[in-house]
Amino acid sequence: MKLSTGYVRASGYAYKVRRVLFALTRGKVEPREVVRAAGELNQRIFEKLQELGVERGDVVRITVPFKIEDGRIAWDYENLHVEVYRKSEEEKLAKAMEEVEEREKQLEERIKELEGVAVQLKALSEELMEKLERLKEEHTSLKLRAEE
Repeated sequence: MKLSTGYVRASGYAYKVRRVLFALTRGKVEPREVVRAAGELNQRIFEKLQELGVERGDVVRITVPFKIEDGRIAWDYENLHVEVYRKSEEEKLAKAMEEVEEREKQLEERIKELEGVAVQLKALSEELMEKLERLKEEHTSLKLRAEE
């Protein structure tokens, strides 16, 4: 079997471990054993969180396999896995995203400006082409008159 807390604030992991363990083992082991095993696991998780420098506001997801043998829960600590999502990193990410969004907005405004300039250049280009055509026509008609 495997216990997985899902995403939970580090400050609330112990309660979540106990709740999930009770749900997973209902009818399979005595409630006293669940309390004992949850306490043992929570102590190990606490040590791991301290090693990782996890703060109370950080988000964690804890998974650990276990077996039920002779009415006792035996944890597979070798495969205890703690994922950490740091609050400080979330704040940095949120700030970076705001900066990206602001730059995208500025870029969109600049693109609109350039599109406006492109439209003006196209209009000027068409106007120049018309004037060139008229000049060619005038030149051709002058040339024909001169030949007459």
